[in-house]
Amino acid sequence: MAAPFSSPTTPPRLRSIFQPNPNPPQALLSLPGTPNPYSLAVHFIESPTAPRSVMTVLVLLVCLCGALLLTTPVSVTAPPNSPASPLLRGVVRNATIEEIEAEKSLIEDDAKGRMEKTIDTMRTNFNSVRTGRANPSMLDKIEVEYYGTPVSLKSIAQISTPDASSLLVQPYDKSSLKAIEKAIVSSNLGLTPNNDGEVIRISIPQLTSERRKELSKMVAKLAEEGKVALRNIRRDALRAYEKLEKEKKLSEDNVKDLSSDLQKLTDEYMKKLDTIFKQKEKELLKV
Repeated sequence: MAAPFSSPTTPPRLRSIFQPNPNPPQALLSLPGTPNPYSLAVHFIESPTAPRSVMTVLVLLVCLCGALLLTTPVSVTAPPNSPASPLLRGVVRNATIEEIEAEKSLIEDDAKGRMEKTIDTMRTNFNSVRTGRANPSMLDKIEVEYYGTPVSLKSIAQISTPDASSLLVQPYDKSSLKAIEKAIVSSNLGLTPNNDGEVIRISIPQLTSERRKELSKMVAKLAEEGKVALRNIRRDALRAYEKLEKEKKLSEDNVKDLSSDLQKLTDEYMKKLDTIFKQKEKELLKV
């Protein structure tokens, strides 16, 4: 074992290395109230009563290296395309009440708007089913090949009812008369157009009892499709509410209350659909 240093003071070589730093770095991982390892090491070297063996100096060197490592800032970056630790992501801000209310309103407005469009679509579909009385809406779903592009008949012609049993189609462009006539014949409405080179006249034949029943079944099928569409809209809104619940923005009780309100809205539009269905059914069965 090497003999201790004879001089009570630090040799010049060691002195130059362990010269006290007037602003010693702070250990990043040290706890409050814990002495700085760097300051302790320097204090130990400067103390005249500290042992001066080679082993002691080596231990002090290790302590100093550890202190330097602790005081060196390290930048930690999460790998790309990998979920970052909460410590790396920073503080997560909770949604405000206003933001949650805005999301709820958006879901409600979207559901109501889609249900309203469903009712409008069903009304148009019902009107396209002909009854024994002439109605321009009977031709609403007819599309005409106009200069290579399918367009709605009512967008290229004026449709009117001269009397209760006939329709008059006046195209804005007379060159489209043949295309309009062809579209009406292939529409499966059971109508026979009469093209006189200027306008197209359509006589609406009276419906037989058998044909009325067939059309009534067709309308009932359309009504059922409309109800399925309304239920799907309700389902989508419920899933949106459940998503907010999973995100801890809504409680289970909130979702139950909103589901109840959504069911009331759905029932309201179901009644609207039943009303226009029964009205159309009555028109079909009326002789």
